[in-house]
Formats: sequence, C-alpha cells, structure tokens
Amino acid sequence: RDEAMTSVRGAPGTEVTLQLGREGERKPVEVTLERRVSALASVNYELLDDRYAYLDIATFQSDTAEEASAALDDLKAGSPGAITGIILDLRGNPGGVLGAAVGLTDLFLEDGLIVYTEGRSKHSELSFSAGPGDEGAGAPIVVLVDSATASASEIVAGALQDHGRAVIVGSPTFGKGSVQTVMPLYNGGAIKLTTARYYTPSGRSIQAAGIAPDIDISGNSFARDAILDGRREADLAGHLEGETLEAEGEDYSLAEGDYALYRALSLLRGHTILSQLDTDG
Repeated sequence: RDEAMTSVRGAPGTEVTLQLGREGERKPVEVTLERRVSALASVNYELLDDRYAYLDIATFQSDTAEEASAALDDLKAGSPGAITGIILDLRGNPGGVLGAAVGLTDLFLEDGLIVYTEGRSKHSELSFSAGPGDEGAGAPIVVLVDSATASASEIVAGALQDHGRAVIVGSPTFGKGSVQTVMPLYNGGAIKLTTARYYTPSGRSIQAAGIAPDIDISGNSFARDAILDGRREADLAGHLEGETLEAEGEDYSLAEGDYALYRALSLLRGHTILSQLDTDG
C-alpha cells in the first residue's frame, strides 16, 4: 500500500494514470488524473431543529478554531432565532495541533486554565488559559466522544468538562495524554522520548485514563425501539393513530442511526423546555 501511495503522489498539475479493476469488466479500466492540492475541512456543521448548532470536528489542524468560529457565525445567521444549544462531535477525532484544540476550547470559555503539562524538566512545563469571550453565548454544550477520541480532542473534552461548560456523552476516550519530543541522532536517525504529560484544569492526567463521559452509553448501540423490546404503540392492534408521525419518525430514525447524537439532541431539547418553563414561571 505504501508503495502504491508513493507512486501516485507527485507535483500539483502533473498527471498520473491509474488502472482500475471494476466488476463486470474483463480488463482493467485506465484513467488519467491530474494531481492537485486538496484542502480538507476539519469542521463540518449543520443546524438541527433550527436552533441547535452541530459541529463535527474531524481533526485539529492549524485553522480548526477559525473554521469552527466561522461555522458558528454561519449557523447563527441561518437560525430563525438564537442558537440555544451546541453539539461538538469529537468521535473518531485522533487529535492534531495542540494550539487548535486550545483555540477551539477558548471559543466557549470566558477564562480559566485549559490544559497544562508536567514533565522531566522545567522546559517541558507549559500551561494554556482561555481569554474573554464566549462565542456560544452561554448556550449549553454537549460533547460526543468515543474510544477513538484521542490526544488534542481529549484536551477539549476534559477542559469543558472540568469547567462545567459541557456535558460529555459517549464512551471513555482513548487516553493519549503524553508529549513526545523527537531527538536527532548523529547518524541521521532519531529517537522519540516521552517528556511530559497532559493534565486537565482540575489536575486529571489524560494518559492511559482518558476522559470519562458524564453520560456513558458504552455498549448501547440500540435505538429507542430496543429500549422497549422492539414494541411500539404503532405495533399494537387497534392503536390510535397519532398526529405527529412524521416528527416521531425523524426522531426514531436518528436514534436508530446515531444513538449518541440522539441522546445529545434530547438533552438540549430538555434544557430548552426547562428554560422556557423557568421563564414562563
């Protein structure tokens, strides 16, 4: 695989010819492609229920915080009212640039420590704090994590959890909380040494422990029908027809297809209802 990837790579603007095997074709199909530089977005986003901002952070690149800020602005402009909840999806996020993770966390904190390191020497001890300004305007946040949430993404989840700024939903994260330093050798090689560990604002070590979710849904790949042993009102003979079947169907589909996101959205909807009751009261 590595040899094939090396052969495909080349300078932008040059061409590469590939032979592809396709079902139904007796001979390989030959195609010529032009090499280009692909800019991959690290943030995908969507407005849910016209009021909840969903940000899927795939990895942390140098401009991820700026992408997330622009995405929030776009979602605010597209919402008929104020954004009343935010979902940060860090599932499958392997980490990336530390500064980007700090910047993303800073978007939602007014102040306070985000992450710090302790290591073998004073030179490896660093700390990062948030500055004024919450681009979420205090809206509740749910962070989705899983066992593939690692490194920089664990820093985000841990900081928002420690500050009480977000509820973490999912399964325990990967636990990559160490800092490696590459040291060159005289023969042209290098060695990588672990020189420090990452700690959350409250002093929790991320290494090998990960971030424990506030709501642990490990093993709960089931949807809403599994909770009810597969039986629903609509399955009963002579049931009374409902008037909101379309909305119910949408919720059911989401629970079946992405249970973690369904739980996150349910939490935000519940918070919105309780906030309205407090206001009306």
